[in-house]
Amino acid sequence: MAVEDRIAQLTGIRAVEVQMIGEQFLWRHYRAMLADGREIFVKFSERSTGPLLHSEASGLRWLAEAGAVPLPEVLGCDETALVLDWVPASSPSAAAAERFGSDLARLHAAGADDFGAPWPGFIASLPLDNEPAADRGDWPEWYASRRLLPFLRRAADAGTLTRADIKLVESVIARIGELAGPAEPPSRIHGDCWSGNVLWSAGRGWLIDPAAHGGHRESDLAMLALFGAPHADRILAAYTEASPLADGWRSRIALHQLHPLLVHVCLFGAGYASAVRDAAKSALSP
Repeated sequence: MAVEDRIAQLTGIRAVEVQMIGEQFLWRHYRAMLADGREIFVKFSERSTGPLLHSEASGLRWLAEAGAVPLPEVLGCDETALVLDWVPASSPSAAAAERFGSDLARLHAAGADDFGAPWPGFIASLPLDNEPAADRGDWPEWYASRRLLPFLRRAADAGTLTRADIKLVESVIARIGELAGPAEPPSRIHGDCWSGNVLWSAGRGWLIDPAAHGGHRESDLAMLALFGAPHADRILAAYTEASPLADGWRSRIALHQLHPLLVHVCLFGAGYASAVRDAAKSALSP
């Protein structure tokens, strides 16, 4: 089915202008205008993506329930298309970064019922195990078994990590309890909060493309730091003013970055192996 037909089916409104603006993984990106004048963004695949797009829609709606960080509204979703409100981009300012930091703190504070989520998880095109923890307070075990081990095994099977690299990550997993810091309750996190998933618009930072779940709030902050974010110092200052972080949080950044780096190895290959190795070494030597 053509993207125009899928838009009409999901929204009940005809699309009068449809323009492809990019593609990524299993889908293409479109900007379109509905007959009622609204602009929309569409992820579209010519074949079924299974629960992947539904997972993103569930995450967007769940994060929006907190009323903290602005997110695009989900207008329709099925296994081949996700239709969202269009959010016009603008340049980030220091004031917007500060607002985003305090908004992110409020999002995390909204909390979650458990570590994990009641829907199948995905990060990019890869599945995430969102099965809740057996013990609500045991984030270290949940992180090791749901976020580190699956991607370590996938990378090992693909041959994109050396045996020495694998042993380093296994050492982190073995010591996860002592490395994870003070226990915290589940936070409502974006889950893939790198700078490319923060869209600056109308003086605020909007969140897009979530891998949302109940997790550790330091994970979102570590992800923002991984590839750099505009006015990162302002974001962090506003966040910590609104919600101070536990002692030693800086020493745990590498631990939280280890998961997204393993994801990058699985998606893009051995070019990220050295970053995994460095993060594992840093996590083991806080």
